[in-house]
Amino acid sequence: MGKSVEIAFGRGQLSVSLPDGAEPTVIRKTSLAKLAEPRQAIRQALDHPVAAKPFAALAAGRGSACILICDITRPVPNKLFLRPMIEDLLKGGIPAERISVLVATGLHRPNEGAELAELVGDPWVLETVRVDNHFARNDADHVDLGHTSRRTPVKIDRRLVEAELRIVSGLIEPHFMAGWSGGRKVLAPGVAHHETIRTFHSARFMEDPLAIQCNLVGNPLHEEQLEIVRMVGEVYALNTVLDEDRDLVYVNFGEVIASHLAAVQFITGATAIPVPRRFHTVLTSSAGYPLDKTYYQTVKGMVTPLDILQPGGTLIIASECSEGFGSAEFRSAQERLVELGPERFLATLKAKSFAEIDEWQTEMQLKPMRLGRIQLYTTGLDGEERRITGVELISSIEEAVRRSIDEHGDPAVAVIPEGPYVVPIFASGAAPQPPL
Repeated sequence: MGKSVEIAFGRGQLSVSLPDGAEPTVIRKTSLAKLAEPRQAIRQALDHPVAAKPFAALAAGRGSACILICDITRPVPNKLFLRPMIEDLLKGGIPAERISVLVATGLHRPNEGAELAELVGDPWVLETVRVDNHFARNDADHVDLGHTSRRTPVKIDRRLVEAELRIVSGLIEPHFMAGWSGGRKVLAPGVAHHETIRTFHSARFMEDPLAIQCNLVGNPLHEEQLEIVRMVGEVYALNTVLDEDRDLVYVNFGEVIASHLAAVQFITGATAIPVPRRFHTVLTSSAGYPLDKTYYQTVKGMVTPLDILQPGGTLIIASECSEGFGSAEFRSAQERLVELGPERFLATLKAKSFAEIDEWQTEMQLKPMRLGRIQLYTTGLDGEERRITGVELISSIEEAVRRSIDEHGDPAVAVIPEGPYVVPIFASGAAPQPPL
């Protein structure tokens, strides 16, 4: 065998030996300097916010506060910032029983027990304030704020809406539908009612050509989220950016829309990577733990590299799927995809104003299926789950790469170790990536 590459898989790396003669191009984010003192950087961000008063001043005189955190699928460094924020809220006079941390689950399952402790990362937080999960299907938990201009019903978790100080926190990374994660997305879909989520995940939004990664201009999902945030009112955000080692490289705090845009501007150049050619063979990952816990999340890694996949090419993705397939609703959507085929399945979606829960992920899977051949290496799915992925399952990445090179007569292989956290963009005049 020829050169070896390592790609993210579970909590570690998967070493892949490429065949002799393979010409790998490894596509990574631009290297960003780690923050030497991350806790000090967070303190600096809270004291010098974007388009807002310092955090301590915001806390003063408030009667209650709610902090949103992302669920376990996002490796947000909550252990670094929750305690200093809560300490400031307490110093500002807000009683501990009037401070809540709310896990923005969207329509994902709740994070409880040891998993919740891992997510929060600081026992002091769990001992000091209330930490709850959002449940999108509990009608009584939500406040009805009306409709957006696109007629999306807006119902948001009342624990956030009724708090006097509202804060979201999250990770800024490419998102294959909303352009970028974090900020306004932590609020909706993060703590939105299922009717809100299902409306702006319907086909009229999802099939829009501007609803793609790294794009906010004209993106209907982003625009809907902005409108929802404005309907809620005063909201602030703490935004983080991590490197491949999950270490902090950037943090800011401020008004939710302005601070999110500032963080996006920081990370765009390091994450959206120009590549001068397209490839018949692309090898990628689902970014490892925690994003590759389920097949549901794995779909993101199939969509992100499509701009550099030659039509008719082969996309090989590795994902541990340690937790299995995903929700029952997603499983049902995948069963319908396999039963109906891609064209008939999409036709059923276009007839709906409300998307069925989690079927939008299946709709996103149609995009790579339209373009090329999708092959999956996993250790975490059973036989029936493998059947309803709707893609080709492989037992050897090495053999799949060799076969793709032979079939296409092209030794070039694009390797994306960090999967959907990196967005390769085809740009014919771009400088080539350095050789392996």
